[in-house]
Amino acid sequence: MKQIFFKISSFLTAIVVFLSTMSFTIDMHYCGDTLVDSAIFEKVGTCGMEMEDPSIEGCSIAKKDCCNDLQISIDGQDGLQLSVYTPTFNQQIFVASFVYSYINVFEGLKETISLYKDYPPQLVVRQIYKIDETYLI
Repeated sequence: MKQIFFKISSFLTAIVVFLSTMSFTIDMHYCGDTLVDSAIFEKVGTCGMEMEDPSIEGCSIAKKDCCNDLQISIDGQDGLQLSVYTPTFNQQIFVASFVYSYINVFEGLKETISLYKDYPPQLVVRQIYKIDETYLI
């Protein structure tokens, strides 16, 4: 269960980093007040009612175009901080001594030494709890 949770959280973190660094543009084409087409990664389609440039035709009368294009650009992060923390010399000494002492705590003897193996246990002559009249309730 712990390993599955770790994999899921790692995947979600990778997706968040990917989406926060990705840039994209949304293109929209309006004909009047009506949205005709929108596109994210390709050129937006038109409705076919766009007016040509009047300066090219030589016409001096200019009508207002009913169509307009809107472009929304979403920029991602450009500079991720990839700096690594460098500890001071005193912090390095502390970490090294801590790791060394922590490892030595679990370093035990290879064989358990019993100091009482040569002495047999005493024989129970009387029951002490009856003599002292102490009973657990």
